[in-house]
Amino acid sequence: MSDQKNETAGNPGIFVGKGDNPVSLTLKYANRHGLICGATGTGKTVTLQILAEGFSDAGVPVFISDVKGDVAGLSQPGTMKGFLEERAGAIGLDPYEMTGYPTVLWDLFGKQGHPVRATITDMGPLLLARLLGLNDTQEGVLVLAFRVADDEGMLLLDLKDLRALLINISDRRLELQAAYGNVSAASIGAIQRKLLALEEQGADKFFAEPALDLNDFMRTAGDGRGMINILAADRLMMSPKLYATFLLWMLSELFEMLPEAGDPDKPKLVFFFDEAHLLFDDCPPALLDKVETVVRLIRSKGVGVYFVTQNPMDVPDSVSSQLGNRIQHALRAFTPKEHKVIRAAAETFRPNPAFATVDVITELGIGEALVSTLMDKGIPGVVERTLIRPPSSRMGPLTAAERKAVLQSSPLATVYDKTIDRQSAYEVLSQRAEKAEEEARRAAASKERKQAAAEKKQRKAPARGRARRGNSLGGYITKQATSVLTRTLIRSALRGILGSLRK
Repeated sequence: MSDQKNETAGNPGIFVGKGDNPVSLTLKYANRHGLICGATGTGKTVTLQILAEGFSDAGVPVFISDVKGDVAGLSQPGTMKGFLEERAGAIGLDPYEMTGYPTVLWDLFGKQGHPVRATITDMGPLLLARLLGLNDTQEGVLVLAFRVADDEGMLLLDLKDLRALLINISDRRLELQAAYGNVSAASIGAIQRKLLALEEQGADKFFAEPALDLNDFMRTAGDGRGMINILAADRLMMSPKLYATFLLWMLSELFEMLPEAGDPDKPKLVFFFDEAHLLFDDCPPALLDKVETVVRLIRSKGVGVYFVTQNPMDVPDSVSSQLGNRIQHALRAFTPKEHKVIRAAAETFRPNPAFATVDVITELGIGEALVSTLMDKGIPGVVERTLIRPPSSRMGPLTAAERKAVLQSSPLATVYDKTIDRQSAYEVLSQRAEKAEEEARRAAASKERKQAAAEKKQRKAPARGRARRGNSLGGYITKQATSVLTRTLIRSALRGILGSLRK
């Protein structure tokens, strides 16, 4: 576990601090994950900071969720102070120099960093159902919606796509139930209301394009140091489900996209998830199984995951058992429940004969920690009471001008800062609706024309009948008149002939 031992074995490490011996985190086993925990104000953030510096110096890219806004100081050189020099001297850190680190700033809302976006399809129904807090029936309808979109070749990119699809499915319930099963109108209404609530929390800015390419988290600077990606999460923490779902989505996407790496000499990427309890609060069993599987298998893809939290019990046993590198800052015990937590935390370490771990946990000062890291062949090292090394970068937030300068110098400034909106389910369904409406208008107009023609024909038919009757009467009168005249002429002629005969 000492630097000397690591160097002898050919496994360079990150210098963490010193107790009775120097303590390092071996790069070869850094992808076996880790846990940083301790009460508020005991030094967790500084420990996270010095580990991020060490990984960056080793050429390993890092992702950190910055829940308090002070981790972004990694981009700026620290200020040399007396207590820092004293700490460096006490642990034999020589040379100790101040420097800033190559940093990329991100923000789900696009205010304090480059926008981070994902599509609805990327998120998938399982994580989205957790984000929305759906019950089993509602989750089933959501899964059906994803299936319909896939079968009909429609992209689900943003919230308006999903809303439009749900409306379409509601209108076509009877048509779809033969192929997909019954669709509850009440469930669709509930999902729509929850989508509206999610949009009010700002999720419409997250579900958009261009979607984040996670390869952009795995960049190195020109000097070979790993880029430190910092997500501004202070505002995001106001929407804890969105925060947790986003982090779980990143882990799942990395697991899907990265090839097997075996046991590399150093990780490809290291994630630090602060406020880790939010990942597991109210986590349904199916999702917890997925998290456990990803954490267990993603190490073979060369990714290390480090959970940062106040209470070691925040991390479920099934996940905690996979965390090989542990840094435990002080815990305070005032209640029986808190004493139980301390005993449980002490039992996760390989004992050191020099002290009782359960007692030391409550005695640690600020900047001290119990540290156990994996040694050669992945064997857990004996726990050491360690004085954590001081950071080389700033311990504190950025000014507005400094943040602006970091953003302007970012190589990704032109990639993500402008939203695009290509054709997807919303546009396809809108076009279908417009086409159906136009066809309905044409059918209605055609029906009106036919009806008008029929009415016109009906109006003309009686007029022709009257005309025919009129013509027949005139002919009859003419015929009768002719007959009378003929008879009169005949009678006159006969009288003339008879008169002649009498004479």
